[in-house]
Amino acid sequence: MRRQRKISTLATVATAVTVAVVGTVTVGVGVAQAGDQRDQRSKHDKRVKVEREIAGLFDQWNSALQTGDAERVADRYAHDAVLLPTASPQIRTNEAEIVDYFQHFLLKKPRGEKIRTVINILDSDSAIDAGLYRFYLTDPITGVTKPLEARYSYSYEKRGGKWLIVNHHSSVLPAAG
Repeated sequence: MRRQRKISTLATVATAVTVAVVGTVTVGVGVAQAGDQRDQRSKHDKRVKVEREIAGLFDQWNSALQTGDAERVADRYAHDAVLLPTASPQIRTNEAEIVDYFQHFLLKKPRGEKIRTVINILDSDSAIDAGLYRFYLTDPITGVTKPLEARYSYSYEKRGGKWLIVNHHSSVLPAAG
C-alpha cells in the first residue's frame, strides 16, 4: 500500500511538473509571438515612413526644377552621380555635366508629375524609386506646352544624413505595340 501511495504521489508530482512546464513554455511562446508581432509592426511602420520619405524626394526635385536654377537641381545629386537624361544622348557623370544638362532642360520650363511609382527600400541608406512620369514642357520659341511621358528610375543613397540621387535614368516612353 505504501508503495502504491508513493507511486501515486510520484505520478501526481510528475503530472504537476509537466503541467507547470507546459504552461510556462506556452506562456513563453505567447510572449515571444507578441514580441515578434510588435517587431513586425515596428518594421512595417518604419518601412512606410521611409517609403513616404523617398516618394517625397521627387517632389523636392520637381520643386528645384520650378526654380529654374540648374545648380539647385544639381544639388539634389551626389557629386559622383550618373544621369541618363530624357532629352540628351550624353551620359552625365559629374556635377558640371549635370548642371549643363539642366541649364538646357530648364529652358523648357519642365513640370513633372508621377503617373506610377514603385519604391524599393534596399537598406536604411539606399532606395530605388522607379516608374512612369509625365513632364509638361514649354517650347521656348512658340510658348506651346506639351506633355511628354517617360520612364524613370532614381537610385538614392543617404550621405551625411541627406538623401541624394546617385543614379537617375529617364527615357521617353515608347509607343505601345
